[in-house]
Amino acid sequence: MSVEYACIMPHPPLIVPAVGRGEERGIAATTAAMEYVSRQIAAVKPDTIVLASPHSVMYADYIHISPGASARGSFARFGAPQVSVEKEFDTELVEAIADLAFEEDLRAGTLGEKDASLDHGTLVPLYFIEQQIKDYKLVRVSLSGQPLIMHYRFGQLVARAAKRLGRRIVFVASGDLSHRLKADGPYGYAPEGPEFDKRVTDAMKTGDFMAFLRMGESFCEAAGECGLRSFIEMAGALDGRAVTPDFRSYEGPFGVGYAVCGYIVGGPDENRRFGQVYEEERTAELATIKSGEDAYVKLARLSLETYVKTGKKAAMPDDLPEEMTTRRAGVFVSLKKDGRLRGCIGTISPTTVSIAEENMNNAISAGTADPRFEPVKEEELPHLVYSVDVLSEPEPISSMDELDPKRYGIIVSKGYRRGLLLPNLEGVDTVRQQVDIALQKAGIRPDESYSMERFEVVRHK
Repeated sequence: MSVEYACIMPHPPLIVPAVGRGEERGIAATTAAMEYVSRQIAAVKPDTIVLASPHSVMYADYIHISPGASARGSFARFGAPQVSVEKEFDTELVEAIADLAFEEDLRAGTLGEKDASLDHGTLVPLYFIEQQIKDYKLVRVSLSGQPLIMHYRFGQLVARAAKRLGRRIVFVASGDLSHRLKADGPYGYAPEGPEFDKRVTDAMKTGDFMAFLRMGESFCEAAGECGLRSFIEMAGALDGRAVTPDFRSYEGPFGVGYAVCGYIVGGPDENRRFGQVYEEERTAELATIKSGEDAYVKLARLSLETYVKTGKKAAMPDDLPEEMTTRRAGVFVSLKKDGRLRGCIGTISPTTVSIAEENMNNAISAGTADPRFEPVKEEELPHLVYSVDVLSEPEPISSMDELDPKRYGIIVSKGYRRGLLLPNLEGVDTVRQQVDIALQKAGIRPDESYSMERFEVVRHK
């Protein structure tokens, strides 16, 4: 026994009549769909419901599993304290999932609980489920800032743990879609919002969970999505299983997307090993990227890898282009892992005898001294993608009219405070955005006086 049914359910609190006070009628199709999948869950008669919530305890590098014997929550913060749910946890299954995570060196477990109460991402689906069935135990899991594939792997562990214990489980993936569907919505409008919702609902309808994994992190952020990692944990729990999608509804009248879809689970299907396929694709992609690196990027990679593996600085290669050994310039080295920034350190002006030396020093710093990140570990090295920016001499400017975020980087200064932003960065499309980010990095308020400089870069990938 393992996963017997799965579903995706949104969690708008106003769908609960005591909270919505009539507004819930604006998403009547969602209500009907939630009631439908709740009846399907009841028909399965699960021992345990595993529910993934984006609003449980969340960490950047750790998937939290709620500990303890039970938990309670209510809609008090939404004006309806009389509506509450209290559930007993399946402590045995919680322990089994945590043990497997430890065995697999996956950062997940029961540590670090900040708030034991059930969050609204849990309560809204349970509100509907509890109207159909109450005789089950609960396992509540969270999401994290880790790459999407890590959440897929976590879902796989959930299924393995359930099978090990002989549990009949239902996996409920709680999550809304984009929060940026309408200009008058709570989070405004972004063109990525409707696109995200279409791509995700298409994947729901077809059972193409690979599409979830292929969502770019920056695209998801621009779309203001909520539940993708919940959906991916569910997908991981269904790895290698045949599924029949039962798509029930999609609405977005308030500027937030709500979709409901059930999955009838069948027998083994080796064509649905999406995690394995994704890993193979990613390995091939990284190999292609590495084979196309120029001398600047190869040197940065050599420098960081040597330092991480040996604790020593690499010897300068003999075959570098002359421009790298004879010219001096500021250099920034950026690292990405799974599409997300993993470190970036640079120098505005040259501090060493050559671009090559600058590059090597800053590559080590990007991987070990960026205060925003833990130092890069040896096992991460094959997964890193490098870029090296060689800066021109900065020139003073008097107005933002002299800037172009695609062409020029910016330096803002006031006294000893200084902030720099490189040009042509994903998600930075306007001069105003560029200046605001640079000011924030410098710790300069927008209403303070400050000077500006611009520079160009040659970007090596």
